[in-house]
Amino acid sequence: MTIEEHKREALQTLHVVACIDGSEAALAVCDYSAWASRRMEAPLMLLHVLDEEKYPARTDMSGNIGLGSREHLQEELVNLDQERNKLALKHGHLLLDEAEQRVMAAGAEKPAKRQRHDDLAGSLVDLEPESRLFVMGLHGESSAAAGRHVGSQLETVIRSVHRPVFLVPDDFTPPRSAMLAFDGSPTAFRSIELLAGTPVFSGMPLHLVMIGSDTDEHRAQLERAKAALDSHGMDIHMAIRDGDVEQALHAYQEEHDIDVLIMGAYGHSRIRQFLVGSTTTKMLETAKKPLVILR
Repeated sequence: MTIEEHKREALQTLHVVACIDGSEAALAVCDYSAWASRRMEAPLMLLHVLDEEKYPARTDMSGNIGLGSREHLQEELVNLDQERNKLALKHGHLLLDEAEQRVMAAGAEKPAKRQRHDDLAGSLVDLEPESRLFVMGLHGESSAAAGRHVGSQLETVIRSVHRPVFLVPDDFTPPRSAMLAFDGSPTAFRSIELLAGTPVFSGMPLHLVMIGSDTDEHRAQLERAKAALDSHGMDIHMAIRDGDVEQALHAYQEEHDIDVLIMGAYGHSRIRQFLVGSTTTKMLETAKKPLVILR
């Protein structure tokens, strides 16, 4: 068996991980995960995480309530907390069962199911060795409850994990085209290698878009990236746009009716800098179509 065949076989054992919660985006997470699992020929895992802040694994109330006549109140509060956690676990199992039915109806193989008691970012970091792609809703359960537009844990997850993160809106539309925000950096070329090695976007137009001045150097970088993808039979389009990164990328995406925006996270170039801090939140808030964040 060749090295490439070994790599291909190893990739086929890694999971597409669907992060399921009680938000409106959960159904779309199921649908996009099933779609990605089929396209990548990768097994699917459904993950539900009980947030430790909302549902602590253990409740230590010593010192919160005085001794004597009030000791029974402490016992009652502990019992209530344990019952609440049991109900949360049961609810999570029901969510996973419903998600299993949905992804299998969408054509996915029978998925693995996991439930963890942790924060989401920590859970995903632990699962990285057996994962190939994480799928999350742009609008999570806690953000909807708080009236926020974007999932409160997204930036933490993006900064923590080293696998691609597929962020999806509340409604599923099968992707037909994609664009990569490309800056010519070594990280960007690693993104090209990653895209070349996955079948998820094969057979659809892929646009390589640079934000900056139209120079010979930038053209040469785009041509080099295109050549790497051409050898894998991908339909590549190239473009250079000037202006504000966020506005230029959104404008190009709307102009060409592109379904998925792919970006590398963090670094020093204009494209990667704008993912840091408040601009990340702004980008996620304005996203109406799926985003893939590469690390």
